[in-house]
Amino acid sequence: MKARVLFGVFGFIFVLLALYVFPPIVLEAVVAALCVIATCEVLGSTKLVHNRLELLLAMLVSLGLAVGHFTVLPLDLTDVMQDLVLVMLVGSFAIELKFHDSMKVSQVAWGFFGALLVPYLLLSLLRIFQMNYHHGPFIVLLPLLAAWGADTCALFAGMFFGRHKLAPVVSPKKTVEGAVGGVIGGAVLVLIAALIMNSTLKLGLPLWAAVVLGAVGAVLGEIGDLSFSIIKRQTGIKDYGHIFPGHGGVLDRFDSVIFVAPFAEFLFRIVF
Repeated sequence: MKARVLFGVFGFIFVLLALYVFPPIVLEAVVAALCVIATCEVLGSTKLVHNRLELLLAMLVSLGLAVGHFTVLPLDLTDVMQDLVLVMLVGSFAIELKFHDSMKVSQVAWGFFGALLVPYLLLSLLRIFQMNYHHGPFIVLLPLLAAWGADTCALFAGMFFGRHKLAPVVSPKKTVEGAVGGVIGGAVLVLIAALIMNSTLKLGLPLWAAVVLGAVGAVLGEIGDLSFSIIKRQTGIKDYGHIFPGHGGVLDRFDSVIFVAPFAEFLFRIVF
């Protein structure tokens, strides 16, 4: 518990520095590293892809996708995505042909999931951060608040009022009452944050959008948490990794964010 709290405090300080003090490349590099590690976790830690060449290819493609988001590079994200899909397609089936006696085709499908889908969704955080004309470095906090704040509210609501199991097989400790508390808490927290940002930054975020982000984000975060828990249970692992002391791996910490951040990006592009 002590390691968990200490890491949380220092992690929060680093996030603030990366958002408001360090040059953007620092945050971009950190998110790129998170993407590569997440790819390694979902494919390697679970043994969904046990061919080392396929795992290496997936990690390189994940890195390429993240680098394609760097503001210091004159790259078109659409072109980057198309090129990486082609690289992953040709590379994966070339590896499959080489190791067809030991490598199942399902590993190719999982490779695409881990190399392209997971990092692309996580990179929504960078795409929001880069909305500089809409106070990107500040509004990027809102999906994090919707995911992690709602999770905290759900935890306490479940502790005090939890009676009915939400998903007893996948996550025995989650309750329906906790999930409801998370939705309410997420909506309230994001609404409060929006009110503060609107008054201090002249953000102009409609309050209905803040409530929608908080409430829907709480639901999506719960789905993300349960979805990656299913993968852990079906592959027989407890945690995806141990990179964060007391918190587990990247996917243990960001599973809900992966589902919430893309929705926040979509919502912000509509309302701003």
